[in-house]
Amino acid sequence: MSSTRLALAELFQRAAATAFPDLADFTLEVERPKNPEHGHFAVNSALQLAKRLGKKPRDIADALIAALPANDLIAAHDIAGPGFINLRLTHAAETGVIKRIFAEGKDYGRGAAGNGQSILVEFVSANPTGPLHVGHGRQAALGDSICRVLEAQGWQVAREFYYNDAGNQINTLTVSTQARIRELGGAPLALPEDGYHGAYIIDIARDYVAANPRDKNGDDAEAVRIFAVKYLRAEQDADLKAFDVRFDNFFLESSLYTDGKVDETVSLLKASGKTFEDGGALWLSTTQYGDDKDRVMRKSDGSYTYFLPDVAYHLDKFRRGFHHAVDVQGADHHSTVMRVRAGLQALNVGVPAGYPDYVLHQMVLVMKGGEEVKLSKRAGSYVTLRDLIDEVGKDAVRFFLVMRKVDSQLTFDIDLAKKQTEDNPVYYVQYAHARICSVLNQWGGDAATLKDADLSPLKSPYEAALLRALSDYPELLANAAREFAPHHITFYLSDLAARLHTYYNAEHFLVEDEALKRARLALILATRQVLANGLAIVGVSAPDKM
Repeated sequence: MSSTRLALAELFQRAAATAFPDLADFTLEVERPKNPEHGHFAVNSALQLAKRLGKKPRDIADALIAALPANDLIAAHDIAGPGFINLRLTHAAETGVIKRIFAEGKDYGRGAAGNGQSILVEFVSANPTGPLHVGHGRQAALGDSICRVLEAQGWQVAREFYYNDAGNQINTLTVSTQARIRELGGAPLALPEDGYHGAYIIDIARDYVAANPRDKNGDDAEAVRIFAVKYLRAEQDADLKAFDVRFDNFFLESSLYTDGKVDETVSLLKASGKTFEDGGALWLSTTQYGDDKDRVMRKSDGSYTYFLPDVAYHLDKFRRGFHHAVDVQGADHHSTVMRVRAGLQALNVGVPAGYPDYVLHQMVLVMKGGEEVKLSKRAGSYVTLRDLIDEVGKDAVRFFLVMRKVDSQLTFDIDLAKKQTEDNPVYYVQYAHARICSVLNQWGGDAATLKDADLSPLKSPYEAALLRALSDYPELLANAAREFAPHHITFYLSDLAARLHTYYNAEHFLVEDEALKRARLALILATRQVLANGLAIVGVSAPDKM
């Protein structure tokens, strides 16, 4: 909640206590009216209290207004409709956000909801079997932005990448690389039907032969496996670095087996009495936890299904002290949510229901020239993250990949991302920041002196719209963190940029009236700070020139 809204809520809470001393356990709500012409804020508590107090809403509204303590926030109020209380702020309260932004700078918008608690955010978690594709890119942009917004709200965030370095996909990688190694030696290509066909496998094979001249035929399968996984891990790391995404820990799926954590999880589940044998397989009664059917944990051949190591991994997260955790995954993992949570509950070791939180995103459709782009020259079967970065730049990729709700399919239009027009959302926001820099450079004064500017000349509707948006930023940021929804930030930035551009086209800043000039410069300087703060949360630069 913004500081002004919080202060208003406290005023009305005190008014309610005075007007209705027997009223208990009730929190008054202060909201932004949908129509700005109705005022800066509105209180609808009179309607909520009517039934409880047995009074008419307008009478309750009158009583609340009469009991308001003296304050320097409210300039005017009126009762509308059945009992809405519309509030208009004093000019000092309305423009006070500028002073606050100057005082807090890069910290403006930050909060303390996390209270220093630890939270683990796991994202990307790609199999080390090929370059990162555009879906991994959406995960990377979402996950990193979620981490940044959580940090801005006082959480101690740990970023983790879970490597699926065990299982059939690694065996397929090994066999595919061996086939390419032998092809380089003159043998006919014997790539398995389900093998990896991308040109990157040829690169791995060539580098393996150069590094292992004694195994020119790739007969040492274990050495080939280790080399291929290491090669692709390094490539993925390079892509993430180019995307300005870092991780604090890389967790290997294989360690769950070598450290006995999968076997321990099976033992705990058996001890809980929630497992049963059927057809030679070991099952978990996940239907007891809302699943539509029970799930196999260990198949009849002794191998484990995917969900069992996932349960072991999340138990390990919890034991490491991360009692708050978020997984960012593709929407195709929807069934995983129920299974993992059921498995953790069945362990009966104190993991809370609903652990972990999940952010599931839809697919990304890449378009160019009005047609879908499906293939990469290097990966063959998909568009890589590096393809996009090389084509349009890191900033455009990051902004585009977080600017839609996660449950919406995202269309990445390469042509749009390269445009330097207002149609391109990232250009539009960055240009707002650069445009303010240009005005301040034309002015040529010391920006630090604007902190003492007289703000009373700010009276136009364009200025009121900007002030309103600036004051909403802290609450917007808090909501984005609470909902793990960084698209709120890109929506906000686009709106703030639109208000700035409209203001720029409607008014002059470097006017002869010195007081008016300094007030307007102070306003756009504060706007520049908030644009930079918001862009930093989604990992996008705030350029001085475009």
